[in-house]
Amino acid sequence: MNMREKLAEDLKSSMKNQDKVRTKVLRMALSSIKLAEVEKGEPLEDTRLLSILQKEVKTREETIAEAKKADRGEMIDPLKEEIVVLKDYLPKELTDAELEEIIDEIIRKVNAESIKQMGLVMKESITKVAGRASNDRISKIARSKLG
Repeated sequence: MNMREKLAEDLKSSMKNQDKVRTKVLRMALSSIKLAEVEKGEPLEDTRLLSILQKEVKTREETIAEAKKADRGEMIDPLKEEIVVLKDYLPKELTDAELEEIIDEIIRKVNAESIKQMGLVMKESITKVAGRASNDRISKIARSKLG
């Protein structure tokens, strides 16, 4: 069963169980996936689906930060609940130490010596990490290693 099918099955289950938060989040996720598939013109592979889910998590985290600045505490808890649901479908996050090890390996592999090779390191790292760390975290660590 691929990721899309799992999301669809879980949506049916959440509707039967009347889990409103999970139902809302899964509908949104499937809608985002469908939009991306229409834009691309073909079904997406699981790695692309993971990036869509990560983007949704990031959007909610940014909204939480904005809600805190605007003193809108009532918005924060529902968003945190949505993040928990989305993270159920994402692979386990890498620790900083594990991520640093992977980036060090890639830097050696591509013989990167300066920040000028950042793009090459990022491309390889994003592929190797495959959704287990955000691109922001990868960039931060790679930049510190190369800069």
